[in-house]
Parts: sequence; C-alpha cells; structure tokens
Amino acid sequence: MNDLRLGVIGLSEGNGHPYSWSAIFNGCDMEYMKDCGFPVIPEYLSKQKFPDDCIPGAHVTHIWTQDAAISRHVAKASLIPNVVEKMEDMIGQVDAVLLARDDPENHFAMARPFIEAGLPIYIDKPLGRTIQEAEEIYALERYPGQIFTCSALAYSDGLKLKDIGEIRHIQAFVIKDWKKYAIHVVEPAMHLFDWRTPILSHNVISNDTNKIVSLKWANGMTTTFTTLYGAQCGFRIQAFGTAGAAEVDFGGTFFMFRNALAQFVGIVRKERVNDSREITMKVMDILERGNAQ
Repeated sequence: MNDLRLGVIGLSEGNGHPYSWSAIFNGCDMEYMKDCGFPVIPEYLSKQKFPDDCIPGAHVTHIWTQDAAISRHVAKASLIPNVVEKMEDMIGQVDAVLLARDDPENHFAMARPFIEAGLPIYIDKPLGRTIQEAEEIYALERYPGQIFTCSALAYSDGLKLKDIGEIRHIQAFVIKDWKKYAIHVVEPAMHLFDWRTPILSHNVISNDTNKIVSLKWANGMTTTFTTLYGAQCGFRIQAFGTAGAAEVDFGGTFFMFRNALAQFVGIVRKERVNDSREITMKVMDILERGNAQ
C-alpha cells in the first residue's frame, strides 16, 4: 500500500500545529524547528526518536499558509517537499488534508474546496463557533465520515482511569478562554462516561476572566467545566466515583497529537470508523451553552 500524501493548511495566531503535526509524520530539522516561534514544540520533539516515532504509512507532502515565508519555514522545519501558492493547488496532489488552524470562523471557507473535491479532511477544533456553523460544515460532506475533528486530548492514554466505581461527578479546569479552550476538557471528559445521556439542565457563572459551566445529566451525574484566564491550572480533569476518585494524567503532548493523527490516517485508509460527528455535536452543544453567557 502506498504512503498517504497529506496536505497541511495553517497557520493561525498562537497555534503551531502545522509545525508539530507535520513533524509527527515527517520528522524534523531541529535547526529550523527551534525558530518556529512555539518553544514547547522543539522541546517535546527533541525528546522523540525519528523516524521511529513517526506515524508510518503517511507523509505531509504539501503545505499552504497565508504567508509564503511562513510556509517555507514550516516546510524546512518539518521536511515538507512542496509549498503551494494557493491552498486549492493541493487538490489532485494529496490524498487527504489537515486543516491545522484553530480559528473556527475560517473553517467553512477553507475546508469547502477540499470537501467538495471529495478529500478526507481533519479540521482542528473547535469545528465551528456555533452548532449552526458546525452543521453547515457537515452539510458539505460528499460521503459519511469525510470530516474528522477532535481535541487531541480526547486521545490521551490517560483517559483510561483506574476503577473508581460509577462516576457521579467530573470537574475540569482549563487555561484561557471558554470559546477556544474549553473543548480541551469538555471532549476528553465525555469519554469517561456515557456522553449520549441527555443533559437535563445547565448553569453558567462568569466574570471578566473566569467561566464555570455546570451540567446536570439524566443519569444523575453532574459535571463542572471551568476556564481560568491567567491562572496556572493547565488542563485538569478529576473524576469522583462510588469507589474512589482519580485525576486524568494527560502525559506528553506529542503522543496525544500522534494518537489523534493516527486515528485520522486509519479513517482515510478505511481501517477505522469515523464516529466523531455525534460526539462533536454534543460537545458543540455544551460549548454553546457556555457561550450564551
């Protein structure tokens, strides 16, 4: 089976995914990578062994960003052979696309030509700013499962908690703002219980820097998601059950990204089922409840 050819699209403010995602497939040139502008990326990439830790069977072969100089630097750092002038130039040259930008207001326009061309696409989280925007993107699909999206934290091995009995409450904390960062704890937390359970009610408390969104579920569970702007809380999820309590150990960033990207590759190769749409829309529902206040 031939290696998949992947095209990557970036770069949005504060988001170095085109560098890191591409390196997870291709390896990297650390001399260029150290100047990527995101110090955490060369830090964790330097701990990996390439090509052993790369995802096998796929390579990022094409890149486009809104700035040609940025595109060339990403290409040198992450060993991408082709820089294109227009993102649409990838069509016909790649087997799938990584839309590695986390500015959801641009996702529809940037994803549309690739979806309409029938290419599988991984769209960085959050898919849209609202449920309506997410539905509009899904409405473009040419076939079921064409679009994959997630928070990479949902693919952390740390979500396999010790047995704490029946979970009765989950509380989670994340840095920065609700609109862009809450998804990083909402989606992983939902993998700890039957997220298909209906939500009975919610409550939102917020001020200029913090937001707390509490949910009551039909199975008697409660969850609380808190964003703390400026606090040093990182990403934390704590679960409380009838037989104990546990905290998620997310582990290294590299392997969370690698697991999520490997899931996408498996979907493209039809080795795995893409069931991300249902949970994505449930996540969007929770995010929208918090956005409303």
